[in-house]
Amino acid sequence: MATPIIELQAVGKSFRSADGTSRTVLDGVDFTLHEGEIVALLGQSGSGKSTMLRIMAGLTGADKGQVLYHGMPLYGAARGIRMVFQSFALFPWLTVQKNVELGLEAQGVPEAERERRSAAVIDLIGLSGFEGALPRELSGGMRQRVGIARALVMEPEVLLMDEAFSALDVLTGERLREDILELWEAGKIPTKAILVVSHNIEEAVMMADRVLVFASNPGRVRSELAIGLPRPREDDKLEVRALIDEVYGMMTAGAARPGRTTEKEAKLQLGDRLPPVNIARIEGVLELLTDERHHGRADLPQLGEDTELTDAQLLDVSIVLALLGFANLAHGDITVTPLGEQYVAAGNQERQALFGRQLLEHVPLVAYICHSLAQDSSGDLPEELFLRLLRFTLNAEEATSTLRVAIEWGRYADLFEYTFNTGTIHLPSADAAHES
Repeated sequence: MATPIIELQAVGKSFRSADGTSRTVLDGVDFTLHEGEIVALLGQSGSGKSTMLRIMAGLTGADKGQVLYHGMPLYGAARGIRMVFQSFALFPWLTVQKNVELGLEAQGVPEAERERRSAAVIDLIGLSGFEGALPRELSGGMRQRVGIARALVMEPEVLLMDEAFSALDVLTGERLREDILELWEAGKIPTKAILVVSHNIEEAVMMADRVLVFASNPGRVRSELAIGLPRPREDDKLEVRALIDEVYGMMTAGAARPGRTTEKEAKLQLGDRLPPVNIARIEGVLELLTDERHHGRADLPQLGEDTELTDAQLLDVSIVLALLGFANLAHGDITVTPLGEQYVAAGNQERQALFGRQLLEHVPLVAYICHSLAQDSSGDLPEELFLRLLRFTLNAEEATSTLRVAIEWGRYADLFEYTFNTGTIHLPSADAAHES
């Protein structure tokens, strides 16, 4: 058995929002990162993946459970653990070399030693000749290389990468990922284990020895897939495509059509996050699925290529189609239901009526808004009322996004209207008295 480096045992974490409500982000997280492995962590936005990484790095404390580093409780930041962030997090007034040296300087490493180590890692990561450049003079890919170099110069035992490639264009991200893997495989970096948080399923399969799928509300490890293929892996190989399909299946396992599964996650609860998917995308993907090329069924990775959506966008719209009963998800495939076919064939008014019916049946937040409006004598309620409710289970940003989605869907279905300048939601019968 490989040696455990970091262990999370029944870890839980809650945050208190500005209005005083407590929200559980992580609950009962069990995870072990072993020496010699790369692990990829996938999950929806807001599921707590970044919080888990910060707890592993000792930057945030756990409220429940314990974190062990080499079998000893971790209290505070550990020198052997470093993080690379999506946002690059460079100081714009410092040169490449000074940004890379920053951690060494904070530890009191002598100047000559700092220069030697930073020069070595700058060369290793492919930035030779740019030591004196400022971040604004570099491309996005080069700025991220500086962020990675700043982590590697500390000679970390564990490297935690929080969506380190997601802010880059596809080709730049692929090249940087390949370079990191080459350094890892060749033993040119002292790092003994890497944990990568990603939204990109193909990236996870190409890099990792294990892929974990995180559940939401609260965050916890839902499923795991071991990948035994040697690296480097070719994305057009049948075994790699099969693994990508399997991970898509894992990601959508809790999103089968409501009423067709016993999994709690398959049905939305009142305080759940709604995927940020607009009506145009819902209808566009549904219409594409029913065209003469797909005939109502598609492999999700192939559909992603056809639609040019990111993995996160494709998963969100697929989950919405499944939750509304317009499609079924199974084993990485999506199949249009008879109701979905009926929707595509319908005219605008019939589409609105179908959409509204499915919202009321399967989206508790929309049903709750409609019920609250019907019970109020004015038929007119402030959005803040519903935002306060959502902030019991979601953070402020997620609550706002979720309510915006619910309002868009409800307005399209003519279930209620929304007045932007006052932030009020009202019944359609009040249209004459409001400007929406």
